[in-house]
Amino acid sequence: MKHENPYKESMRYIENAKTTLKQTGKDDKFYKDVKYLHTVCGTAYIGMLKALDFLFEIKKIPKRRGKKSIEYYQKNLSKLDKKLLNHLNNGYRLLHIEGYYEGITNIKAIDAGFDDAISIIEAIKPYSNNGAE
Repeated sequence: MKHENPYKESMRYIENAKTTLKQTGKDDKFYKDVKYLHTVCGTAYIGMLKALDFLFEIKKIPKRRGKKSIEYYQKNLSKLDKKLLNHLNNGYRLLHIEGYYEGITNIKAIDAGFDDAISIIEAIKPYSNNGAE
């Protein structure tokens, strides 16, 4: 990976997403502005995938040429860690499908997607000098 600290790089995506999330506004149990949610969910999802790319690099998983599909991540992660696979599947569904494409505005659902993304990113922390520079 090109970055000195993949953990910090992946978390940077999460922090950027959280900053944008503040712009959506809340109305009871829902976020108000779906336009910002599309950006938020897409950014958090990419952070999760960046962490997985680094994990696969560390674990010597062969890189795939061209665009990687969710199946690529699922197949390879199923061989490494079933718990992380569950986080991937949930994060994919909540952030990428429901949040980015469908525009779900439920606060609990979006927060759960963030939790899944962060769980995956935290898994690479030991391989990233524990997040230190």
